[in-house]
Amino acid sequence: MQFTIAPSHPSLPGHFPGRPLVPGVVLLEQVLRAVEAECGVEVGNLRLPQVKFMAPLLPGQSARVELEGQAPRWKFRVLRDADLLVRGELVLEVAGVQP
Repeated sequence: MQFTIAPSHPSLPGHFPGRPLVPGVVLLEQVLRAVEAECGVEVGNLRLPQVKFMAPLLPGQSARVELEGQAPRWKFRVLRDADLLVRGELVLEVAGVQP
C-alpha cells in the first residue's frame, strides 16, 4: 500500500518545529490501514511485539507498506523507495481467530 503524509497533517507542527518528521505513530497507522485493506476487517485489539524505526519519513515523501503473513500475524516493512524506514511484527485479535 502506497501513501504520502501531507505537510498539513495535524501532528507535524509539534514533531519537530522547523524540521518536521512524520511521527512513528502515524507510520504505524498506515500499517494498520494496510492490514485492514488486506483482511477486510477493522483492526481492534493488537500487539506490536517488535517494531524498529530505522530512518525518518519527511512530509510529502511517498512510502509504502509491505505485509508478509496472514491473519492474525504479519511482519511488516515501511519503505521509501529502497530505504527501510520501519520493520516489525503485528499480532491482531480478531473475533474467531486466535493468534
